Amino acid sequence: MNINATLLGQVIWFALFIWFVMKVVWPYFQRIISERQKTIADGLAAAERGRVELESATRRAEETLRQSRERAAEIIAQAEKRMAQIIEEARSQAKEEGNREKAAAQAEIDQQVSRAKEALREQVAALAVAGAEKILRREVDAKAHAGLLAQLKRDFR
Repeated sequence: MNINATLLGQVIWFALFIWFVMKVVWPYFQRIISERQKTIADGLAAAERGRVELESATRRAEETLRQSRERAAEIIAQAEKRMAQIIEEARSQAKEEGNREKAAAQAEIDQQVSRAKEALREQVAALAVAGAEKILRREVDAKAHAGLLAQLKRDFR
């Protein structure tokens, strides 16, 4: 065998192999590669959309959190205001109750003073009647009257 014939045979077989690969195998690999490129491109696009959506969701979450904090602050302020109103109402009710109790106590004191005055009047009247009785039993005498009046003064005290 001649080296030229072998080399020529190898060149022919290599050319046939290249032609076979270009006609049969290469389109299959090209289709697989293009599908893979499309899948990778879709994945990158989805990742970018996910990143954008994540940023948007983060902004929405921060805004919602800010609104929630503002609402909580409003609720706390309303609660504090209502607490102050309740305390003020309780104070005014306590003051009114105290005034009512004070008025009731004053009325009771006034009644007791009236009863004491009435009892004192009754005692004074009884003493006056007793004194008049003693005076009338004795004879009408200025010295005796003066002594009885002095005795009545001592009894009255």
